[in-house]
Amino acid sequence: MQSLLRYAVILIGSLLIAAATNFFLVPYKILDGGIIGIALIINYLSDAKIGIAVLLCSFPIFLLAWLKERDIFFNSVLGLLTSSFLIELLGPLQYHFLYYFEFGSISSAIIGGFLMGTGLGLMLRFKASTGGTDLLAQYIKRYLPLNLGLIIFLTDFIIIGAGGLLISKETFFHSILTIIAGGVATGLCTLETEEKWEKI
Repeated sequence: MQSLLRYAVILIGSLLIAAATNFFLVPYKILDGGIIGIALIINYLSDAKIGIAVLLCSFPIFLLAWLKERDIFFNSVLGLLTSSFLIELLGPLQYHFLYYFEFGSISSAIIGGFLMGTGLGLMLRFKASTGGTDLLAQYIKRYLPLNLGLIIFLTDFIIIGAGGLLISKETFFHSILTIIAGGVATGLCTLETEEKWEKI
């Protein structure tokens, strides 16, 4: 029963991440942090597939997890594959969504970030993730007494800083809003489970 609940949470979390990516971030060239942020930079610069870029960029961190923390590895593989698949699946629906809904760049940055953070936070509550830097954050959390949302926020800031230099100042500004909203949502979703993580 617990496994079925985890699978359901991974699916819901991945849907939130995929919707945030395609419907709120990509239309305005906004970045998220983490591996998805790196994949978005690659997409904006070369039009590469976001889901495939996520898989390729996640490989080094998954290799580290396989060598050092295999329980984290196994708990994250499904989230990575599901979110990458759904990002590609929902991509063609972007036009239809924007036809009916258009929130503007600032609102999209905040909403997209909150959806991203909520999707990630839900998975983290059940010891799953999309892999990438949030997987790395789980590894760091085992050795440093920091909230998962804070660790993810710091890594995200570095990535969007690089993206701002490569793309535009507007991208950097909007992406700041995205990772703040995402960090708040992830922190709220994982706040009650901090003690559980310390015991695992």
